[in-house]
Formats: sequence, C-alpha cells, structure tokens
Amino acid sequence: MDLVTGFISLIILVYSAILHEIAHGFVAERLGDPTARLMGRLTLNPKNHIDPFMSIALPLILILSGSPVIFGAAKPVPVDPFNLRDGRKDMALVSLAGPTTNILIAAIGALAIRGLFLIPIDPNTGIFIYKILFIIVHLNILLAIFNLIPIPPLDGSKIFALVLPEKEANTYLALGSIGIFILFFLLMFPIGGFSLGGFIFNLLTFSEKLLGL
Repeated sequence: MDLVTGFISLIILVYSAILHEIAHGFVAERLGDPTARLMGRLTLNPKNHIDPFMSIALPLILILSGSPVIFGAAKPVPVDPFNLRDGRKDMALVSLAGPTTNILIAAIGALAIRGLFLIPIDPNTGIFIYKILFIIVHLNILLAIFNLIPIPPLDGSKIFALVLPEKEANTYLALGSIGIFILFFLLMFPIGGFSLGGFIFNLLTFSEKLLGL
C-alpha cells in the first residue's frame, strides 16, 4: 500500500471509529444515559475521540505492514448502565449501535460504488473515487465484524451477555481487563486449526461479495 492510500485509509478508519462511538453515545442518551453528551463525546471533533495508540499507531502499523486485517478504535464513549431504563437489554442495544452504524456506512458506500458506474465521469477521477469508496466499505465492514466478536470488552460481548444469566454475564464481562490480550493471542496464534484472523478475513470477503464488490 502506498503512502497516500495509507494516509487516506487512516483518516477513513479514524472517522469511521468516531461515528461508531458517537452512535453508542446517541443511543445511550435515547435510552436514558446522557453521560456521553455531558462529556462532549457526541461530536465529530477528532480531538475528543482519538486514542494515540488505538486510533493512530496500531492501524498505521497494520496498514504499512500490509496486514489483511486492519483494526483501530476511538476512545470508548462512557456509558453509565445505571442510567439506562433496562440495564442489560439497553446496554446490548447501545453496544449494537456501533457495529450497525459501520454496516450502514458500508452499505451506503457500496451503493455509491454502483452509482459511480451509472454516471459519465473521467476514468482517472472515477478510479480515484472508486478506491476511496472501496476503502470506506472495506474498513467499515472490518470494524463491524471485529467489534461483534464476543470477547470482552468488544461490543459483541455485551450483546452475547444478554443471553446469559446475570451472575454468569457479570463474570464473563469482567474478563474485559484481559480480553484484549486474549484477542491478540487468537489473532496471532491459530488454535486447533481455527484462525481468528482467517475467520475475519473470510467473513470480510463474503460480506464484500454480498454487497456486490
């Protein structure tokens, strides 16, 4: 990947992650918790969201290394479950809002790509626009898939916890402090023939084909 494409990819990833977090905060407020708004997190201003490692360093390393799986994140939006009207169910809805936003962005990007072929446009300009739209779709699908993995503290864990009894759910979610290490271990070391990275890549490829890319 050349430097220009890498830079564009990083910008798209950062803002896709920011929209992901804003969606969490927006839905949380609709369900009774204004914490994100009160802390100034319902804004597109990147300085309120960027985490130096997760938003910049990690995705940049993955992009420049040519990794097939590129991941990044903004600072998590604060949510106080005690303010939510129906704690566990509402927390699952708040968690689902982020990946759903990324899926919607990817779907809009895919529709824009299809529309690109229906209008007269200079070939070089068309190729450039196509590349940007494809990156938008690609990275947003990746963000959605990655965040739906049911390993704490990812969004998928809070959704999966809804089907567990409350005591077991609390024990499961308490793994969030070490979950990121479990996640990176599974990405780096396949177990019993199962590769988490390979699973994500295959699901990404399937999703892109489903969108007609």
